Formats: sequence, structure tokens, C-alpha cells
Amino acid sequence: MRILYVDIDTLRPDHLGCYGYSRNTSPNIDAIAREAVRFTDYYCSDAPCLPSRAALMTGRFGIHTGCVGHGGINAEMRPEGRDRGMADFNGRYNLPAVLRRAGMKTATISSFPDRHAAWWFNGGFDECYNVGKRGLEPAHEVLPLALDWLDRKRETKDWFLHLHVWDPHIPYRTPENYGKPFADDPLPDPWMTQELLDHHRRTKPGGHCACEVTGYDNVPNPATPRQITEIKNLDDFKTMVDEYDTGVWYADQQLGKVFGKLKEQGIYEDTAIIISSDHGEDLGELGSYCEHGEADYITTHIPMIIKWPGCAKNAVSRGFHYNLDLLPTLIDLLGGVPEFTCNRVVGKKNPVRYDGESYADCVRTGADGGRDHLVVSQCAHVCQRSVRFGDWMYIRTYHDGYHLIEDEELFNVKDDPHETKNLAEEYPEVCWHAAWYLERWVADNMLNNIYHSHEDPLWNVIAEGGPFHCRGYLYDYCQRLEQTDRADCAEELRRLHPRELEERY
Repeated sequence: MRILYVDIDTLRPDHLGCYGYSRNTSPNIDAIAREAVRFTDYYCSDAPCLPSRAALMTGRFGIHTGCVGHGGINAEMRPEGRDRGMADFNGRYNLPAVLRRAGMKTATISSFPDRHAAWWFNGGFDECYNVGKRGLEPAHEVLPLALDWLDRKRETKDWFLHLHVWDPHIPYRTPENYGKPFADDPLPDPWMTQELLDHHRRTKPGGHCACEVTGYDNVPNPATPRQITEIKNLDDFKTMVDEYDTGVWYADQQLGKVFGKLKEQGIYEDTAIIISSDHGEDLGELGSYCEHGEADYITTHIPMIIKWPGCAKNAVSRGFHYNLDLLPTLIDLLGGVPEFTCNRVVGKKNPVRYDGESYADCVRTGADGGRDHLVVSQCAHVCQRSVRFGDWMYIRTYHDGYHLIEDEELFNVKDDPHETKNLAEEYPEVCWHAAWYLERWVADNMLNNIYHSHEDPLWNVIAEGGPFHCRGYLYDYCQRLEQTDRADCAEELRRLHPRELEERY
């Protein structure tokens, strides 16, 4: 069995043609989707990049692995302690390790472990390739490695290749010679208004807000001329969306070469192709611009397209799934994997209990299926846990990441996918229902913690001084807010975060 996992960083499903987008951003991916099952409600359990891939690879929630942030203690996996053997979990039981046990040659082409010092990610892979630019490389620098690998493995019948491209992750890095393919196209969904943008500029501070798109200032970087640094008006907003879409289109163009290589080798029909992402990208939603900094609908909602030989084609499957469900799904689709043996445990079945649940039947038939609700988390930019159920996205904020986010938010994402109206006060009974889901999820996962730890990593992050991407910025940023006619925001941030204001890192 050959499996190609295409990992397109920061990819919103609603900006792909196969998910209904009217711009021609993804012709090659759309062609795969016509031979695949497309999942409509697929979410990363833990956002953003590092926690998401930790969940994907381990089949476990961040509340279990401890990996929920981008810095500090909880940017690491929890130690396994006295029961750790010669190899750790990720060398024996994570996604590529399980596939290797099933007889596959496993390889990853990604600079992700280097960017985040997440060396556990390489566990279970026979071969690891890194362009060396820590996530700043454009896709055309990655694809030659993939094409060469496929040429060298031409005669190999069983392999798993994880292929990761960063486009369209900020900063937008599509080479300038690719032009501006969407400059003359109107926005497909002109939901943003000048009134809403002005409101964001006045009341929504923090990293990657409308006034400081690339962080905590608006200074352009000559190395990334495509990246807009401030959104002042609707023309700026369109430029931002155009460049994001250009990144999606550019990645699609490059990946088309890989799909073409499979056809050239005569193995396309028999190769499983999985296309997904680690998280989405807020493009103005909730006052966040070019960022994946919340546990909201847009950030956690990701595409999942699975072309599997002998299974459903051109099908749409509805139902809630996590990215961490993929590991048990692959085990199911492969008919199980051989028992793990080593000098300590011989002949016993895989002792691991994953949090993921198989949706292999959905892949086989294209039928609907999945869970009745999901709980998703974010602790790198803010500290939030959210519940996705029915038409609703309920967001509970424990640390606002200096964005002045309300503690409780509720959005009807069917009617309001861009999360423009908080309905928490209007529908308190829906909030109570969601809060019950959330409390039960936390209690169940703390009681049944497979690492035997009674520490909730969300509260560890807060105790360390807050989310990594805002830690240490408050003092200087409040001064900038005062200098840019947002003194009321600075005053409110000082009131909410007095301890962090004193602790200048």
C-alpha cells in the first residue's frame, strides 16, 4: 500500500474550490476531491501548528500529551517516566511508527520539527528531509525533494510519505514572478465592511490585529514584499485575501507536479492520497488578521480529503471528526497492524489507548458519521477551549492574549461563518449546554489521563505568565497603543493583566 499525506499549512477549507470557493485556487486538489471522500466538519483538536501535529501524530488530545503551546513546559510532550523503554511512544506507537510496523517505508519532507524543535515528530519515520529554512521556504524548494524521493522509491510497493508545504502560512512568500492571479477578481464573500474594520481597529488590540498584522508593530519586511502589515480599509483587506489565495493557488500548482509524478509512474490509481492541514487562518474574523491564534471556528476547521483505492469517490461525508482520529482510521483501513515486539514486551498487542476514533466506514462508503460534539483548544496565542456542536461554536476564554476577548462567546457558524455576532447573551441556555459539554470533557480527560498526570496544561500555561506569543510584550505594547490613539485599550489591558505588566521578560 502506498499512502501520500499532503500537509498544507494554514489551509482554510472554505478557500478551496472543492469546498465551494468560487475562485480557482485549487484545481489540482479539486481533481483529487472528485475521486475521494471530502469531510465537511473536520477539526484540529489543539491549535495551532505544534499542538495540532502533536495530536495528529499521537492520536491524543493535548490535555493528555501536555503539548499545547509553542514555548515553555507545554511545548514539550509529557515525559513517560519509569515505563519508557529503549524507544519512546513516538518511536513505537505514533502514526508513522504504526505504519512502519505494517511494513511501510516511512518518510517525511518537512521543516516543521526544526522550526518548533519538535524532534519527537520524526519518531517512526525511516527518512526525514528538511529544506533548512525553518518554515520560510516556498513550495518550489520542497517539491524537488518529493519528486526525487518518488523516483528513488519507484519499485517500492509499500510506503507512507508525509509531504509538508508551508504556503499559505504568514508571511506570504509566493515568488513575485507568479504575479497576482486574483487582483482583478472581486472577493467571493464580501462580508467585511468598513464599519466592522474600523471597530476592530479601535477595540481589538493584540498581535496580528488590523493595526499590527504581522505581530506587535506594522513595520514591513523587505524580504516578504507580498505581506501586508496593516489593514486600514477594504482595499487593504482585499489585498490580504488575494495574497492568501495566491499562496493556496501556488501550493496547489506545485503539488500538481507530485500528482503528475504518480500518474507518470503508473501508480496513481493504487495510491491513497490524503490532503489536510494543521489549522485554518483568521482573515479578519474576530479582529484577527493573518493569524491562527484562537480556538474559533475558522482556526480549528480544516480540510480533509481522502482518496483511498476501492473506497467511495466524489463523496461528501458530514459529521464531526478530529485530526487525531486519523491514526485509528488508518489502522482500520489497513485491517490492523502486526503486534509490537521488543525485548521487554513480546507478542503482546499494542497496549496504547488512543483518544481518536476510527471513521474508516465513512471513507469506505462516503456515508455521514462522527461524534455529536467536539472540544477544541488553543494555548499558544490565547488560552481557550471551545465546543463545536449543532450549528454552534462556543468559546470560553481563560487568557485573552491581550486581544480584549470576551470571556464567553457563542456563534451560529451555519448562519454566521465569519463569527461577526456574539450570541452568548441572547442564547444563555445554549451556552449552559456547551459549558456542560466542556466541563464533562475536562473532567473525563483528567480522570482518565493516560499519563497519570493531574496537571491541566492550560493552567500551566497561564501560571507560566500566559500564552507564549504574547508573553513579555504587554509593557511596550501598551505604550504603542497610547501612541496610536488606543489609550482606552491600553488602560483595559493594564487592568486585566497587572501581574504580567510587572513581569517584564
